[in-house]
Amino acid sequence: MKVNTATFMALYAWYSWPNVVLCFFGGFLIDRVFGIRLGTIIFSCFVCVGQVIFAMGAICNAFWLMEAGRFVFGIGGESLAVAQNAYAVSWFKGKELNLVFGLQLSMARIGSTVNMNIMGWIYSRVQGLLGSTGHRTLGLTLMIGGVTCIFSLICALILAYLDKRAEKILRKEQGKTGEVIKLTDVKDFSLSLWLIFIICVCYYAAVFPFIGLGKVFFIEKFRFSSQEASAINSIVYIISAPMSPLFGFLVDKLGRNIIWVMCAVVVTLASHVMLAFTFWNPWIAMCMLGVAYSLLACALWPMVAFVVPEHQLGTAYGFMQSIQNLGLAIIAIAAGMILDSRGYLFLEVFFSACICLSLIAVVMLYFVNHLTGGDLNWSAKKREKLQKLAAAE
Repeated sequence: MKVNTATFMALYAWYSWPNVVLCFFGGFLIDRVFGIRLGTIIFSCFVCVGQVIFAMGAICNAFWLMEAGRFVFGIGGESLAVAQNAYAVSWFKGKELNLVFGLQLSMARIGSTVNMNIMGWIYSRVQGLLGSTGHRTLGLTLMIGGVTCIFSLICALILAYLDKRAEKILRKEQGKTGEVIKLTDVKDFSLSLWLIFIICVCYYAAVFPFIGLGKVFFIEKFRFSSQEASAINSIVYIISAPMSPLFGFLVDKLGRNIIWVMCAVVVTLASHVMLAFTFWNPWIAMCMLGVAYSLLACALWPMVAFVVPEHQLGTAYGFMQSIQNLGLAIIAIAAGMILDSRGYLFLEVFFSACICLSLIAVVMLYFVNHLTGGDLNWSAKKREKLQKLAAAE
């Protein structure tokens, strides 16, 4: 469609923009307005409609329509994840829940991996049928990809029926997110929590936009074929699928969350430096990135619950997701502009700088936690022992 990289990366930004706000209110809408069953169906419909608009924009060669489609898709996407978590909490309790959340993340990463490796093949088949390349071929390919969104909507309908049936048979209440959103809670956030936010934004800003631009990077620098580039670009998600539940179990058993986060950030920095300044086999760096990405998610996100009172958890997680989406939207556009004007070397230096900021925030968090007597770096045994003592009192 003859768009430059900055314009292409704007498609990622358009997905993130609505979620700067909706992350605060998605749980409220599910709890107080729609209910989990209707809410899941409504957000699934947004995803389906957004994908259709996106594909129609390509068919009509109207990039503004594609951007509108991504915006609508974004309205449903993140809120659908909130609804999914509410279902998980409703159906599974206690120790089961960690495994369920790990499996949810794994399934999402499997979907990303399939998308990266299959869509190119579908495009080539559509191209063979139409006998030409161009925006119509792209649009039809995207429309075919939208079948998975329809499948998601069907699953939402089936799940609503099963949950309604369970409500009658088991006399269980409809699931809720448990989120209580109070923007005034932000003023009470501790320094440790703000450092966790910085780690989150700076780290993911160097992962998701890189994967979005990675395929062309591997084709240009390492002379990979299109299929080889798609395969190596998806290895981060392939590794994440089995490793996320495993690392979740490991962090649960050992504790020491800050140390695990620090290890993940250092390994990610090493992988970006290898990709930027060496011609070593990029499979090594990408496998390292996949392991580090999986580890960070399992160690970082649970820390919020250690530094925030239970009644502020909804606000804290909402704010964390909100600034993450804001950061991703801005960084995606910046990455496209850097790539267009300076090339991949400068882009990798930029991503490495983001990871360095994340590393500085982790080191600061370690010392702040140590000086304030926080529990973020406790071992799992020590935390369990103190929880038992508190319960006994």
